[in-house]
Order: sequence, then C-alpha cells, then structure tokens
Amino acid sequence: MAEQGILLDQDQFCCSICLDLLKEPVTINCGHSYCSNCIEDCWDKDDANGVYSCPQCRHTFSPRPALMKNSLLAMVVGNMKKTGLHSKHPGLCFAGPGDVECDFCNGRKQKALKSCLVCLASYCETHLQPHYNVAPLMKHKLVKATTQLQDNICPNHDKLLEIFCRTDQQCICYLCTMDEHKGHDTVSITAEKTEKQKQIGMNQNKVKQKVKERETELKNLQKAVESLSRSAQAALEESERIFTELIDSVERRRSEVKELIVAQENFALSQAENLMERLEQEIAELKRREVELEKLTHTEDHIHFLESYQSLTSPSVFSDLPTITVCPLEYFGDVTVAVSNMREKLEGIIKKEWCRISTRVNLVDVLHPPTPQTRADFLQYSCQLTLDSNTLYRQLYLSEQNRKVKLKRKGYLYPSCPDRFTQLCQVLCREGLSGRSYWEVEWSGWKIYAAVSYKDISRSGSVEDSQFGHNDKSWSLECCSNGYFFFFFRHNNVKTEVACPQSSRVGVYLDYQAGILSFYSVSDKMTLLHRVQTTFTQPLYPGFWLHCFKTTAELCDLESTVSQ
Repeated sequence: MAEQGILLDQDQFCCSICLDLLKEPVTINCGHSYCSNCIEDCWDKDDANGVYSCPQCRHTFSPRPALMKNSLLAMVVGNMKKTGLHSKHPGLCFAGPGDVECDFCNGRKQKALKSCLVCLASYCETHLQPHYNVAPLMKHKLVKATTQLQDNICPNHDKLLEIFCRTDQQCICYLCTMDEHKGHDTVSITAEKTEKQKQIGMNQNKVKQKVKERETELKNLQKAVESLSRSAQAALEESERIFTELIDSVERRRSEVKELIVAQENFALSQAENLMERLEQEIAELKRREVELEKLTHTEDHIHFLESYQSLTSPSVFSDLPTITVCPLEYFGDVTVAVSNMREKLEGIIKKEWCRISTRVNLVDVLHPPTPQTRADFLQYSCQLTLDSNTLYRQLYLSEQNRKVKLKRKGYLYPSCPDRFTQLCQVLCREGLSGRSYWEVEWSGWKIYAAVSYKDISRSGSVEDSQFGHNDKSWSLECCSNGYFFFFFRHNNVKTEVACPQSSRVGVYLDYQAGILSFYSVSDKMTLLHRVQTTFTQPLYPGFWLHCFKTTAELCDLESTVSQ
C-alpha cells in the first residue's frame, strides 16, 4: 500500500524543469525544489539582467539566492530509486504532444499504453493493471493506445460496432440490424475479419507475383535506359567524329581551292609581268628609233642618210613584237560558279539525308504504348488532315475546306506544279506523319484507294511507279462496292484480300516508330481489316485514288468527336 501511495504521488518528486525525478534536489527561497543543475542552468541565463525568478511561481529575487540542499527530498528520491519503483513503472512517462493521454490520471496525465474497445477508454500502465487482474475486465479487447476510439461507436445508436453488414459493406451495431439494416446479410466483425484475412492471403500472393513481374519489368527498363544512354553517347561521339572529318574535308578542299587560285594567279601574273617587261623594253627601243628617224629626216648628208636609213628601217626591228589576246575580265568567274554549284549539291545532299537522319532518331523509344483497342483509344491519336491542292489530278475537285475530294468528268486547268499527279486520279495530304496518328475516311461510289505514301512517289511515271499500292513507296486499302463491300490491301503491287464488313467508314492507325499501319472498319465497333508490320524510312502522307465518276472520299472531322 505504501508503494501504491508513492506511485500515485511520485510526480510530486519530479523536477518541473526536466520533468524527471529530482537529482541533487535544492530548495529556493519561495519553497519550490529543483534539480541543482537545472535551476543553475536556468538562472545562468538571467545573469545579464541580474533578476532571477522561480520557474513555477515566477517570484523574483535579486541578487541571486544561494541554493540550499533539500536533504529530505534527496532521501525520499534516493529510496525510490533503490526500491526500483521509478524503473518498474514507466507510467512516469508523461504524455507529450501527439501522445494518447490516460483517461484515469488526475492532474498531469501520463502516456497511455493501451485502449480498451469495450470501455472505450485509454490507460497508462498503472491504471491498466485491473484489465490484467480482474476477471471480467480480462475479457475486454485491448489495442494499442489510440485517439480514434469514437470510430468504434455507432453514430446513430451510440453502441459499439460489433457487426459487419455485407450487403452495405459497413460496420454497424446490433441495433442497426433491427432497422435500416434489417434483413441484410450480416456477420460478426470478427467473422468478417477472419474471412477477409483469408482473402488477404490470396491477394498477398497475387501482389507478390505482381511485384516480381514489376521488378522484372523495372530491371528490364533500367537495362533499356542504360543501353539507350550508352547508345546515345556512342552515336553522339561517332556523329561528332564523322562531322569533324566532314568539316576537315571541306576545310582541306577550301584550302586546296585557295592554293590553286593563288598559284594560278601568281603564274598568270608572272607571265604577264615578263611580257609587260619585254613590251616596255621594245617600246623604249621603238621610241629611240623613232627619234633617230626624226633626226635622219633632217640630215643633209646624203651618204649618212642612206647608210642610217638601212639600219633604222630593217625588218628585224619589228620581228619580236608579240600578238597579245586579252581574256574577259571575269577571269575566275567559272571557278566561283563551280564552287557555288558544289555548295548547292552538298546542301541538297545534306537536306535529303537530314530527313533520313531525323527520322531514324525519332524511331528511338524506350517505352511504347500498347495498340489501342476501342475507338476512344484510337481517337486519342486523331490528327487534323487537309488535302494538298498542288498534288490534285485535273479531274479531281476539292471541297469542305480541302477535306473532301470528288472525281468529275470535266477536267480543270490547275496551275502546273511538280507535285501534281498527271497520270492518275490521285491526291495527297499536306501533312507528313512520323508519330502515332489516327484518321477516318468516309467514302462513296464504286472504288477508292485509301493510302499512305512517301512524298517522293512518282507523279507522272508509269502505273507501277506512281499508283498507290503498286510500288514500294506506298500502302493502300482498296475499297470496293457493287451492292456489297469487298476490300483488298496493296503494297509493292502485291494484292491481298481482307475481311469485308458492311461499313463505308475506314479508320487508319499509324504507329510510325513501331512500323505498324492498320486499317479498320468503323461502325459500332472497331473491326481490324489488315495490319502491316514494317520499317518506315520517310514521313508518310495520307492520300486517295478515285475510280469512276461521282466517287468521293472525305476525311472525317474527329475533333468534335474527341471533345464529346
């Protein structure tokens, strides 16, 4: 009993500064006691002001009081430590912020260790003992101390939630089974938990299996990322090396051309300077003789005149005069033209090869989405296309903001254009596609080709070179109707019969990077007509070939469908 009394009041022997049992207790003038170190540290901070206060009653002192050892408290605390009461009862651990407080402690609350789901109260170790010793209380359900005990009470009847309603999938009390849950499939919460635990076991196995699968996928993805990084670094280094060599080669050629021009200039100037020197010498000689001849005309000595005339008018005087032909002033103009032509050809090659390079770069992808299944999935990749009037055959006519084409008997005088088809009733779209794209075509008449093609397909050559599906530059779906539908797929002049659903709307799905081109019949569901798996090397341009007058093909407006 004495021990119990000490237990209940042992908080009186705690220091109000450190909240632990007093160590070397001292008493100050107002009567309150503290650990010697605690009060010393506290007052050391007040030395600057020269005024000292009690942490409990706030009574002030000046000057700093002398501390007196409290022998009685020191003895009591020492006895408590010797008997082990402090270490045996962690109930002295008072509740702090975020802790659950004991509902039965008076004054300063101790930290609760357990909560009782029957009593709906939380207990520290001291007040929890009856639940371990008293028979009726020993049957109560104890859980880890929690502040959410009210969650176990029915909000309608203020009773403990002991039953689980399988019909409504919620916990209820026994009174709920008599009114709003009357006739429902109900079991005890314990029974439902047991059943759910069995399901948890099965779900755990599934989760473990899924974890293994995801871990494998993660490892594969990590390897792919590492491989991608290594490949990208190698491509960067190799591309840098190749471009450096190309630049060096151009620099060498530039230096060689410079050296050639300078050498030829020096050689030509040397010849010209030598010739100029000879001409200047001969001019000087001729002028000298001109002076001599002028003097000779005035001499009166006949003998001297005749003798001098012979030497001054000898043909040898004029025999060394060269015949000079001066070239046009643009001496190196042809060289400039040749260099300019080389630049244009090189730029043309770079432009052409750049398209292939960028296409190859865009093919690189670590993650690739699965093939769409529903029309809603396909519509995520819908693209807005327009037909290019510069490619239009003369008997084709565009309407609906260049989204619909019709074949007519009358021909039109369209402007001459290198992109225009001149032999076949064909037209291409303006937009080149090199990603994931989806579009739909509504057609009428006897026959059309819904196609995709490289831009460099022939525009005026033979059927094999220019008609969609008859060469290796295009892929087409031949759509025919003579009372019922029948379709064929064509590529490189190979014809393949495909499924024939009753629909005049065709959906085309392109996954450029994966090399997938699929044609679907669109109605209340998506029906696959034909799928191609290949490697594309250039952007693809959708197009049409129309057969028979009054045949039409229209690119469907999917933007309104997507917005819905």
